Amino acid sequence: MVRTTVDPLDSAVSHLTTADHDWAHLIARIGPCGLKTKPEREPYETLIRAIAYQQLHTRAAEAILGRFLALYPTTLFPSPTNILATKENILRTCGFSAAKITTIRGIAERTLEGVVPNRSVARTLTNEELITRLVPLRGVGRWTVEMLLIHTLERPDVLPVDDFGVREGWRVMKSLSKPPLARGLFEIGQTWSPYRSTATWYLWQAAKQTKL
Repeated sequence: MVRTTVDPLDSAVSHLTTADHDWAHLIARIGPCGLKTKPEREPYETLIRAIAYQQLHTRAAEAILGRFLALYPTTLFPSPTNILATKENILRTCGFSAAKITTIRGIAERTLEGVVPNRSVARTLTNEELITRLVPLRGVGRWTVEMLLIHTLERPDVLPVDDFGVREGWRVMKSLSKPPLARGLFEIGQTWSPYRSTATWYLWQAAKQTKL
C-alpha cells in the first residue's frame, strides 16, 4: 500500500474492512495490499512513464518503454535535455505515436522551465495544487497526475475515479450490472478517506477477478 507514518497499513485495512462486508470480503480474498511505489523517481519521469502506458495494454507499453530506455544506455532514465536532443523520428521507432511524442517532449520542456516541479518541490504542494499545475500540459490529464500522486509522491488519499479499473472494481465487488459514473464513485468513496489510495489498489485487484 501507500505507506506513511500517519497512515500505516493496519489502519487503512481496518478502516476499509469496517466500511461494509463487501470490503471485508474483498480484502480477505486479495490479502495484504501490494501497491508498489517509486518515491525516488522525479515527477517528470513518472509523468512520461504514465504517458507511455496510456491507452495501451501493459505488455505493449512495457515493450515501447523498454525500447525508449534503450536509447539511453548510460543512464537509468533520460534527462529532459536528453529527450529534447533526441530526434522525433528516433522516438517514433520506439513505438510512440506522434501525439505521445509531442506530449513527452512537452513534459521535458516544461520540466526545464520549472512548470513540472522536481521531487522536493512537488512534496510541498497539495494534490489539487499539483493537478491544477500539471493538467494544462498537453496530453496530461487528471488521471496522469493522480498516478504521480499515488506511485511517486505516496499520497495516501487519492481516488482516480476516471480510471476504468477502479470503477470496474467497484462493479465487481458490489455485483453491479455496470460500473458507476465517476461522480457517483467519488461520492461513494468519501467514506474511504483518508485511505483512498489503498482502496484504489484493492479495486484494481477486484477488476482483475473473474469471480469473487
